Amino acid sequence: MAQRLKQQDEAGHTDEDRQQCIALVDDDRNILATLSIGLQAEGFSTRVYSDGETALKALLDNPPDLAIFDIKMPRMDGLHLLQRLRQNSALPVIFLTSKDEEPDEALGLALGADDYIAKPFSQRLLVARIRAILRRSELVHAEPDDETSEQLPDPVLRGRLRMDPARHKVTWADKPVSLTVTEFLILEVLAIRPGVVKSRNQLMDAAYSDDVFVDDRTIDSHIKRLRRKFRAVDSEFSAIETLYGAGYAFTDG
Repeated sequence: MAQRLKQQDEAGHTDEDRQQCIALVDDDRNILATLSIGLQAEGFSTRVYSDGETALKALLDNPPDLAIFDIKMPRMDGLHLLQRLRQNSALPVIFLTSKDEEPDEALGLALGADDYIAKPFSQRLLVARIRAILRRSELVHAEPDDETSEQLPDPVLRGRLRMDPARHKVTWADKPVSLTVTEFLILEVLAIRPGVVKSRNQLMDAAYSDDVFVDDRTIDSHIKRLRRKFRAVDSEFSAIETLYGAGYAFTDG
């Protein structure tokens, strides 16, 4: 199945190297075929996998630009797959979920998913989210060169926090903290103006494009995950404050 769809994509595009590649992981072969054909029509190349164990090795050995995981799969479900993947990779990941899987959505974000989308969904919405995450990923991972070096943003230094937007690197008290693209952008907008309260809407605007809708719970999940990652290197981390009814602020001195 995976090989056949990949060959179809190669046959339809003479310059695959320039295409952004999306990996699809789902045990439902009908969904795999539908998504793959739809994404190829939007100009992406695709790789498809029907189980998590097979996908994990392929994603690590030959990373795509972004992966889409179904949560409910036999052998290795999407949550376990993401957990294993995050041990070695910050590959952008979108989860496909059902409406009754809210606890799984929250856990997926906590484990490091960049976003989730509930079934049934429109292809337009899925493509919009894919493009938004890829744009952010390209921005923060762009390699500086001589022509653009003078235009690169300066590192953000706030107490024990150091953020390097040009290289997507974050440290806390000189200890590295691995963040996804969405987490990085949310933290950056908070850290640039310490003490200033940012509403959830303002954080949504910073982390998502105008054509992608997210709700308050998504932002709250990202904040919880940020705190968890920083507390892994500093158990007393408290620099991201919650102002109930207003939003969040970065307040480390």
